[in-house]
Amino acid sequence: MEDGLKREFPPGNLRNIGIMAHIDAGKTTVSERMLFFTGKTHRLGEVHDGRAVMDWMDQEQERGITITSAATTFVWRGHMVNLIDTPGHVDFTVEVERSLRILDGAVALFCAAGGVQPQSETVWRQAEKYSVPRIAFVNKMDRLGADFYGVVRAIRGELGANAVPVVIPIGHEDSFRGIVDLVKGCAVYYSREDSGLTWREEPVPAEMIPDYERWRSSLVEHASEVDEHLFDKFFAGEEITGEELTAALRKATRAGTICPVLCGSAYRNIGVQRLLDALVDYLPCPSDLPPVEGRGPGGSVEERRPDDDETMSALAFKVVTDRHVGKLVYVRVYSGSLQAGSNVYNSTKDCMQRAGRILRMHADKRENIDALFTGEIGAVIGLSETSTGDTLCIRENPLILHSMDFSTPVLSMAVAPGRVSDRERLAEALSKLADEDPTFTVAMDSDTSETIISGMGELHLEILVERLKREFALDVATSAPRVAYRETITTPVEIDERLVKQTGGRGQFAHIVMRLEPLASRHGFEFENRVQGGSIPREYIPSVEKGIADAMERGALADHPVIGVRAILLDGSFHEVDSSDMAFRRCASEGFRRAFMKAGPQLLEPLMDVTVTTPEEYSGPVAGTVYSKRGGITSMGRQSNAQVLRALIPLAELFGYATELRNISQGRASFTMRFERYEPVPAQVSEIILKELQSRSRTRS
Repeated sequence: MEDGLKREFPPGNLRNIGIMAHIDAGKTTVSERMLFFTGKTHRLGEVHDGRAVMDWMDQEQERGITITSAATTFVWRGHMVNLIDTPGHVDFTVEVERSLRILDGAVALFCAAGGVQPQSETVWRQAEKYSVPRIAFVNKMDRLGADFYGVVRAIRGELGANAVPVVIPIGHEDSFRGIVDLVKGCAVYYSREDSGLTWREEPVPAEMIPDYERWRSSLVEHASEVDEHLFDKFFAGEEITGEELTAALRKATRAGTICPVLCGSAYRNIGVQRLLDALVDYLPCPSDLPPVEGRGPGGSVEERRPDDDETMSALAFKVVTDRHVGKLVYVRVYSGSLQAGSNVYNSTKDCMQRAGRILRMHADKRENIDALFTGEIGAVIGLSETSTGDTLCIRENPLILHSMDFSTPVLSMAVAPGRVSDRERLAEALSKLADEDPTFTVAMDSDTSETIISGMGELHLEILVERLKREFALDVATSAPRVAYRETITTPVEIDERLVKQTGGRGQFAHIVMRLEPLASRHGFEFENRVQGGSIPREYIPSVEKGIADAMERGALADHPVIGVRAILLDGSFHEVDSSDMAFRRCASEGFRRAFMKAGPQLLEPLMDVTVTTPEEYSGPVAGTVYSKRGGITSMGRQSNAQVLRALIPLAELFGYATELRNISQGRASFTMRFERYEPVPAQVSEIILKELQSRSRTRS
C-alpha cells in the first residue's frame, strides 16, 4: 500500500451484500428503508410515487420496477456496507448474475403472501452457483394472506435451504405489530410516531412464550451443529447467551449450513433495523473469504489473498455509459489497492490502461475517492477498453479471474434510424448499450443491411429502445419482435474441401478433411485438431477454427447461428506459396456450410419455463392454453389462495399471452417466464417457419 493512503474501515468492518428477489417482493422499499435508517437519506423514498433513490432511471420511476442494479454505501454500527439492489424481472437477470459474482453475502427477500416465486428460485440458484451466503427476510407481513411459517417451509422444501428463523412475528396481516427476537429473547415494537426510527424492547408476551421457547430451542439446536462449545452447553441444559448464539450463527451462515430468516414490513418500517443488524452479525467480511483464484501465465492456477499488501487484482463486473463523465466501469478489488491515476493492466484484453478518477457510488450520485482497497467496490473513469468480466491487475504479476456466464438472447427485432443521417449515431449508441449489457447483442444482416438487436424478452428490448430515444435523442423505427432461432446438426458427416484460386500472381490454396458431429447438449461449439505429420502447418490450424466460427455465426438452413456442433480437423494439405491464413479460413468456412447441409440440419427454438398464477376456478382454461401452445405442464400446486401452474412452452407461442390470460381470467391470472433451453422445432412446424423466414428474406431483398 502506498504511503499516505489509508482505508476508512478495516476489512473486518466491511460488508458487500446484495438484495435479490422476485419482482414486487419489496426490494427497493427495503433498500430505501436501509438508507433512511442509516442516515444516508433524510426522507423515505417510495416506489409508488417515483421517489425511490435506488430506482433512479426514468423508466424505473415510471414503471415502478428495478431495471438496473444500483450500488450505494452506508454505515451501520461502525461497519461500511456496500449494497447492490438488483432487479426482480427475469428479463434483467444479468444484473443479478454479475452482482452475485462479486458479492460476499445476500439478502433473499420473500413476499409473506407470495412465498417462493419463480424468480425467487432463479436468483437463489444464481447465489448458490457463486457460493454466496444468504439470509432471508420475509417482507409484507402486514399483507392479506401473509404466512411467515408457510414461507419458511417453502424455503426449506422448494429451495432445499436450512431456513432457521431468528425472529418470529407478533401477529400477521392487519394485526402485525412487531417481532420476537429469538437471539436476544425479547419482543420488539416499532414506533409509529417517528416512522419506525425508534423501537422498544419488552418481555415476550405471555401468549407467545410457548412459541418463543419452541423456536428458540430449534435455533440453538441448529446453531450448535457448527459450534462444539455451544453443542456441549445445549445438551447440558446450560443457559446460552445471545452473544454465543450470534457467533455460532455467523459461523454457520458463512459456511452455508444455515439460512437465518427474519421478517417485517418494510413499508410500515418494521423489522428493517434487525435486518441491518443481521447483515453485520451473520454475513462475511472480505477477510473471511479464501484467496481468490485465477488463471496465470501458461494456464497455471494463481491465488491472491484478501490483503491490502498483496498484488492488486480486481474484476470489472458492470459497465455504464454516463452522460456526464462517459464510461463508468464498476470494479471489485480482491487484493491490494487500486489508486486513482495509476496505470493498470487489463489481462483479459492484454493492454495497459490508466485508471483516472475513482468514485464511490450512491445510485446515480458519486463521490471522488483516492483509492479502492481490498474488498471494496467502486467505479472507475478512464478504462475505455475494459468490458464486463475483464480482470485488472499488475503487468508484472498477471492473472485472469473467473468471469461470469450470461444467458443467450432469445428475442430479436430490426431497428433503423428515423433519419439516414443518424445511422452512425445509432451504431455508436447500440455499441454503448451492448458494452453495458452482455445479454444484449447487435448484428448486421448482410443480405438486407438491417441492424438486428437481440435481448432476453419483450420488456428488455422495449427498455433499450426507450433508452435510444431518451438518452441518445434518436428517433428509431423497429420491427415486431421475433424469435431468435438456432441451427444444429443431427448426424455426423465427413467432408473433403479444397480451395484452389488462381487469378494472376499469387493464388489461394487450402485443403482440409473435416468431420462434424452433433453435441448431445445442443449447446456450444467444440473444435478438435487431429492433424498428424504436418500435413497442415500448425500456424494454419487457428485459421481453420476461425473459418468454422465465421460460418456458424449464420447457419446455412435459415441464417440463424449454429450451436451444438463438434468440428474435428482430420487431415489436409497445403501449398508452399499459395497457402495462407485467409485461404484456410475461407476453405473451412465454405466446407463447414456444405457439410452442415449434409448433416441433417435442424432448426432449434427457445423453450421457456413458464409459471402461471391463477385463481383456482380458472385453472382448467389456463391449462388449456398451455396445450394449445405446444406446451407441457411440469407441475401444479397451491400458493396461498391461488393455483400455480408450471409449464414448458416454446417462446414463439407466447406473444400476446399476457392478454390471453387476462381475457380468460377476468384479469386475475398472471405469468412469468425464463429461458430454459433450446429444443428442436417439430418437423411440421419447422417447415412453416422456414417458409416464413425465406419469404421474409425475399421480401426484404
